[in-house]
Amino acid sequence: MPYRCSIYGLGVVSNRIVPGVPAAPTATDDVHISFGSLPAWLYKTSSTEIETYVADYNDECGNAVLRVFSLLEGKYYRFCYADQTEFVIDKRGTEIWAKWVEPLTLEDTATYLLGPVMGFVMLLRGVVCLHASAVVIGNEAIALLGPAGSGKSTTAAAFSEKGYSILAEDVMTLDDRHDRFLVQPAYPCIRLWPASVKALYGTETHLPKLTPNWDKCYLDLTVRPEQFQQHSLPLAAIYHLDERVDDPVAPFVEPVDRARGLMSLVANTYASKLMDKDMRAREFELLTRVLNHVPLRRVVPHADAALIPELCNTILKDFSRGFSRIYADRIYV
Repeated sequence: MPYRCSIYGLGVVSNRIVPGVPAAPTATDDVHISFGSLPAWLYKTSSTEIETYVADYNDECGNAVLRVFSLLEGKYYRFCYADQTEFVIDKRGTEIWAKWVEPLTLEDTATYLLGPVMGFVMLLRGVVCLHASAVVIGNEAIALLGPAGSGKSTTAAAFSEKGYSILAEDVMTLDDRHDRFLVQPAYPCIRLWPASVKALYGTETHLPKLTPNWDKCYLDLTVRPEQFQQHSLPLAAIYHLDERVDDPVAPFVEPVDRARGLMSLVANTYASKLMDKDMRAREFELLTRVLNHVPLRRVVPHADAALIPELCNTILKDFSRGFSRIYADRIYV
């Protein structure tokens, strides 16, 4: 029986359970996923594969961690990871095939699917995504923006511990509604490195590992229904997490001028290296409009992990002082 669920606002139908994503009825069948095999035509076609992207970092054996190819004159894309996990995606972003080799598992494959693969699918479907986590405040969402290692997921987990719902982790949609931008629910899980788990909970073993083959752990947001927001919300503010500093005034928030703000958004667009010229033009126009409607602020966290809760309070206080359209002041504890 097909497995149905929702990811980034899309109705997904697959031939197997999608790890980390609970089953749910969907009004539409937007994306079909076939786990365990690649399309049969892939092995029959004589069409030349055109390499469109090579990751600029390698695995321990010196192989590029990801190579992307265009197939059948651009009708399909093939993602080839160094660990031999592969995906084939159609140009419309409606069909995904996935294959892996032992000792890797379905759970390992899902870490690629829910991040870079679905990020690329959203791009193919005309939705720009940011490297960001999204936290719900009132009936709005704020984005925690930043590159890998900036603390987006750790800060989102800290917000969750304070009782705030999470909309997205690592990949956040900018669903364009012209005068506003919606953040679609991603999946009810926050992925954390052991160091972040220790910083938040006191020990690296507090949370289970995503898979036996990877060090990352996961915070399950289905334990309490309020931990995960299941409906889209308007984006009300963006907070760019800057480099952590050992400064007594940190954490603090400060304004960002328009030029720097646009550069920040462009630098943290998801799957940007896979964009063609038309996608890039659409992205630039959309990000310009984002800045017209959504305030962007720079956040400087303290290097001391013990001050992560204070970082959350600093962001909350800044947001309540003038960036929320509908959120009333409250006391933060």
